[in-house]
Amino acid sequence: MSTAPLAGIGVGSGSAAGAVAKAAPAPVLPPPRPVTDPAAETAAVRAALAEVVADLEARAARAGGTAADVLTAQAMIAADPVLADRAAELVATGTDGPHAVTGAYAAFRTALLAAGGYFAERAADLDDLRDRAVARLLGLPMPGLPDPGHPYVLVADDLAPADTALLDPERVLALVTVRGGPTSHTAVLAKALGLPAVVGCPGAAGLQDGRQVLVLAAEGTVQPDPGPEDVRRAAEEQRRRRERAAGATGPGRTADGHPVALLVNLGALHELDGAAAADSEGVGLFRTEFLYLDREQAPTVEEQTAAYRTVFKAFAGRRITVRTLDAGADKPLPFATAADEENPALGVRGLRTAARDPQLLETQLAAIAEAARSTGADVRVMAPMVSLPAEAAAFAARVRAHGLPAAGAMVEVPAAALRAERLAGVCDFLSIGTNDLAQYAFAADRTLGALADLLDPWQPALLDLVAATAEGAAARGVPVGVCGEAAADPDLAPVLVGLGVTGLSAAPACLPEVRAALADRTLADCRRLAALARTAPDAATARARVREALRTPAS
Repeated sequence: MSTAPLAGIGVGSGSAAGAVAKAAPAPVLPPPRPVTDPAAETAAVRAALAEVVADLEARAARAGGTAADVLTAQAMIAADPVLADRAAELVATGTDGPHAVTGAYAAFRTALLAAGGYFAERAADLDDLRDRAVARLLGLPMPGLPDPGHPYVLVADDLAPADTALLDPERVLALVTVRGGPTSHTAVLAKALGLPAVVGCPGAAGLQDGRQVLVLAAEGTVQPDPGPEDVRRAAEEQRRRRERAAGATGPGRTADGHPVALLVNLGALHELDGAAAADSEGVGLFRTEFLYLDREQAPTVEEQTAAYRTVFKAFAGRRITVRTLDAGADKPLPFATAADEENPALGVRGLRTAARDPQLLETQLAAIAEAARSTGADVRVMAPMVSLPAEAAAFAARVRAHGLPAAGAMVEVPAAALRAERLAGVCDFLSIGTNDLAQYAFAADRTLGALADLLDPWQPALLDLVAATAEGAAARGVPVGVCGEAAADPDLAPVLVGLGVTGLSAAPACLPEVRAALADRTLADCRRLAALARTAPDAATARARVREALRTPAS
């Protein structure tokens, strides 16, 4: 008989059953010891850090693509001379090598946690680098991936980029982590690899090697000791989903022909080939932050123009929606944001940075406009973190002053959703960022796994805000899309369309199932599903109601 399922945060919509294999644990730090030869101890520390860097660079060379970028970034952190110098300073005070490395990383970790958001989640990356260096100093095996000799469900406390980057989908059936959130490297790479995953699952800590589990990503659960019928049902559902997705192509439409634009999200140039190859109408969210990160000065107009041209050419004949710089909060930049904001998530971020430094936005708009002119691309530009109709109007005027024909606003705060009709009156389109909208509606940090229930896109209150936005946009005849994680859920997609959303933008791998889900239902069906979800008392009930309805034959 199967035991109670373990709950976490689901990533993707797939499922997998198999035996657990746990990642090797981090080394246990031994008691401090006297340092008799500080010079030799320092040399050993520097050598260990250098070996970690070399190993990560070698892994990056083998991995390629997104994984290579992640590993290269890790290698750059490990190679930071400030880190090695701090460890050497600790050795000079009598601290042995393993404890000196631990102390040096602790200072870095504290700084990341203080930054919050995305940077706080990167603290786990530092822990992995620390553990690898300490293991080398102690002569212990590297923490990381197991090799049981057969396909397995990988269970870990929290996977590091060095591990997730080299996962082999032929051997790893699914991922389960005790810690981690929806924006962790595990979640991002699991989605890119098409692996079902459940992160932030505390109960997984008690799973032992060899135990059979069933991972249901859509449910966000891990079922220990599943019965044969449970496994069969999950496999059959997985097979049906894949067959249905493979059979749906072309523009997004409901069963009765109501059009729904299906677009891809794009966040870096290394994602471009895969995104351009997807069956989509273009880009619904082109995040431009990658041009600005890890720099002391903003990129020049020439640098930006070259990057935008590359993207625009790849999507020739299709539309591209560019989001202007979304700095601040979890993406602080030395030239755009203040380092001393006490609550950066509620501070000067997104479009608000343009008030502090108007030239940042002017330079970006000039580069977008030049790239659009030289490629003939169908380009639309939208601003992040818009709160007031006056902000949207001022932004739209600046966009049009550069000769760009379409200006839009992101709806990410409740104030924008509640005044959507006025916002739509000064914009050509609206785009809902459900991740931030949920964060601000529920006063819950969207990177915090402990608040996953509040951040669930099925929350009826969040759906009310989506509906309010869609109704306001429709009153002005303006299209409204969703580009948050909600758009990637094939069960939630018909609900969003039923609320009045006219376009969905998601990771390329998610579009086939979303397209198939829409093709199975009429617009009237979608509206009925939306009513079921909005009138539910909570997210779990909303999800259950809709999924039960989806099991019945479509009208």
